[in-house]
Amino acid sequence: MTLPVLVDCDTGIDDAIALTYLAGHPDVRIAGVVSSAGNVEVAAVHRNNLVLAELLGIDAPVSRGAAAPLTADLMTADDTHGPQGLGHAHLPEPTTSGDPREGAQLWVETARAHPGELVGLVLGPHTNLALALELDPELPRLLRRLHIMGGAINHRGNTGPTSEWNIAVDPEAAQQVLAAFTGAPQRPVLGSLEATETVRFTSATLSRLQGTADRTGHPVATILVDALRWYFEFHQADGFGWMAHVHDPLVAAHAVTGGFARTRPLAVDVELTGMLTRGQTVGDELGRWGRAPNVDVLTDVRPEEFIDHLLQMLQDALSGGNRSL
Repeated sequence: MTLPVLVDCDTGIDDAIALTYLAGHPDVRIAGVVSSAGNVEVAAVHRNNLVLAELLGIDAPVSRGAAAPLTADLMTADDTHGPQGLGHAHLPEPTTSGDPREGAQLWVETARAHPGELVGLVLGPHTNLALALELDPELPRLLRRLHIMGGAINHRGNTGPTSEWNIAVDPEAAQQVLAAFTGAPQRPVLGSLEATETVRFTSATLSRLQGTADRTGHPVATILVDALRWYFEFHQADGFGWMAHVHDPLVAAHAVTGGFARTRPLAVDVELTGMLTRGQTVGDELGRWGRAPNVDVLTDVRPEEFIDHLLQMLQDALSGGNRSL
């Protein structure tokens, strides 16, 4: 029995790794991919997703989402992920234009087709899910569970001093999603920076992935290695040394396996108006708001165990598959 998963992502280097992981996982069926504006503009994200889906043999609709946040101007992270989102990688042109439905519509129709079964996985800004909730406010009760990569709880940000990228791109959308999912049958799982930044790729990690590329000859393996080289260069320029924080795969793996981390319940909201703190995810650790917890936050990550699992799954995923482009 495979788990249907809808992935909403702004691909993005770590998004591409997460997609590859999911495509190769024997217990997962990717039911749809929504391209979100974020790391780069939505046209580049959509191209990345179309190419990866073809190369990985993902038999699912790939839909283009909104081109801009709900109210703010779009900011992108070309310095972090490269002008086209995948660093130094050179991608072929996709052979299809993808599913004609808008991203929000794909969310709704996929959830309705799999009531109580579909896992929602948001690895980018929340814009498309917020728009989907306008189309169908019942989405929180249709999904099996929502898993989010985003936020920073009592942790420095990676965009503003206190804000994480996926939330900071569209704070209004993130706030609306958290509000809508309050009272859902299962609380969303929030993989915030204090969890995901424990997953650090090193030179040894990159060498292992290069070995996979050398052995398999799979084009996606080469894409990931070339993309990661850019990611390492960015982190080095940002003062972290020759390494990379790889956020999205941990959230994807936990959504599928329930492993590699624990969770703790917490009431979380998003700051929208702070002059210095817009986009901050605020966790009420002391219960001052008097609200019930609305998310389960990832904690107690086992990063070495997870990285070994991830690299093995990537190797399995890239040992065969579609190489037609």
